[in-house]
Amino acid sequence: MADLELVQDFVNTADLEQRRDDFRDARGLVRWLAGHRLAGPRLNAREADASDARAVREALRELLRANNGIDVDEAAAAATLDAASRRAGLRVRFEKGAIRLVPAGGGVQEALGAVLAAAAEAMADGSWQRLKACRADDCRWAFVDHARNHSRQWCDMRVCGNRQKARAFRARHA
Repeated sequence: MADLELVQDFVNTADLEQRRDDFRDARGLVRWLAGHRLAGPRLNAREADASDARAVREALRELLRANNGIDVDEAAAAATLDAASRRAGLRVRFEKGAIRLVPAGGGVQEALGAVLAAAAEAMADGSWQRLKACRADDCRWAFVDHARNHSRQWCDMRVCGNRQKARAFRARHA
């Protein structure tokens, strides 16, 4: 089974409500990659690498929004991910009776390739549809939908779900 948690953690490096972006600069990107054992702490990253990581993150987030029934530009997201996978040099490997995608590039591109490989493996094994982004436009936090019927829409019903219910109530009674 694919590493949904890695993709979820990657997408959640930006907290829209708290206005936090772990990839706002190259140092933050290296810190996150090292913390997830995708690179060493001495990785040489440039600001362009942080920009690439942000673009990959937001393209993945758009696909997660689509998993939650939101109409997005999937073609644009796919084009961004296609370009990133080419830069990472993703290659197919046959290991122990399974197919794996392995990045052939180096540095930051290799690390981003590991995230893209996890997303691709999730798409291939069917677990991808369980990974969603919160429907709240001011949140968009990634979460794994563990509901039996895969109907979860909000990252947290007590927060985003309640806000939406309150908005709908006010609109009906206005």
